[in-house]
Amino acid sequence: MGITDNGSALASAMTTLLFEPLTIGTFTFRNRVWLAPMCQYSAVDGVPNEWHLVHLGARASGGFGLVLTEATAVVPEGRISPDDTGIWNDEQTREWTRIVGFIHARGAAAGVQLAHAGRKASVNAPWDGLESIANDDGGWTTVGPSAVAFPGYKAPRELRLDEIKALPSLFADAARRSLKAGFDVVELHAAHGYLLHEFLSPLSNERTDVYGGSHENRARLLIETTRAVREVWPRDKPLFVRISATDWTDGGVTVEESVLTTALLKDAGADLIDVSTGGNVKARIPVSPGYQVEAAAIVRSGGLPVSAVGLITTPRQAEQILQDKKADAVMLGREALRDPHWPLRAQHELGVDPVSTPWPVQYERAAWH
Repeated sequence: MGITDNGSALASAMTTLLFEPLTIGTFTFRNRVWLAPMCQYSAVDGVPNEWHLVHLGARASGGFGLVLTEATAVVPEGRISPDDTGIWNDEQTREWTRIVGFIHARGAAAGVQLAHAGRKASVNAPWDGLESIANDDGGWTTVGPSAVAFPGYKAPRELRLDEIKALPSLFADAARRSLKAGFDVVELHAAHGYLLHEFLSPLSNERTDVYGGSHENRARLLIETTRAVREVWPRDKPLFVRISATDWTDGGVTVEESVLTTALLKDAGADLIDVSTGGNVKARIPVSPGYQVEAAAIVRSGGLPVSAVGLITTPRQAEQILQDKKADAVMLGREALRDPHWPLRAQHELGVDPVSTPWPVQYERAAWH
């Protein structure tokens, strides 16, 4: 599909990749512009509501190929805040079913990010300070691989060996509920300093048993969890894993180590790596447009497709990432909050035939011609 010369196009002879379908296994996404998971801190008892329906549904109407939920806890104590969504009971599953149905009606794929916040759990929403909540005030005891606190938060309780061995089944149970709700994609959240990332990083994992020390041991829980979810998640539905490719801190996770993790995840049944960075410790991160894309490009050498995320804002920038083979799809976060119809605008700016990203009939009068 040619790109017209309209001032923001890459080149008239270039093929546009953003709006080319992407097939992973036997599942095909309508395009490669995806909504990144973003916490909304707006649920009650883990149950999604009208806010989540409108937030996610608007991006499906806006042309995104995949709409991912926020970090959705597999157990109550796995929530980041008391206001997070969950998928550990039937009521939550029923409400997700309603939301997934709307996303599908708009032609987008629906994905759920399964999470356990570990030592970063039991905190207030950002607009209330993002501080630890005391148990007497509605908080709960947090857990982690070691009794090492995230800076500024209360210290977690170190998980016992039997508790660690039970964690993969909790994620598998959540995946079963996700299947019942109709989700097309499950993503395991192993980034941003939450529980699975805490095990991966030497900065938070001081264990000396089979879940600590070497890279193989630190990755063990993530691999066991991936295998457990893959056993219950159909092969014709993609399984993603979000990782923080680097801790941006000496002694932490490195991009090179993340390539090794990717190879292990491939063997465990993962289909795509959603590459982010940071979040496990306070760090100086050189934030700039596309600042995580190079990490995604390196992780891609581990043998799986990857998505890139992080200050990807313009159609030209997003298209160039794909043209340069640094990622197979792009995820938008903050830019998608600013513009729920970003893919429709990008289609126009890149000169792509609107048929590849159809406008809702209710909005066709606003389409560029």
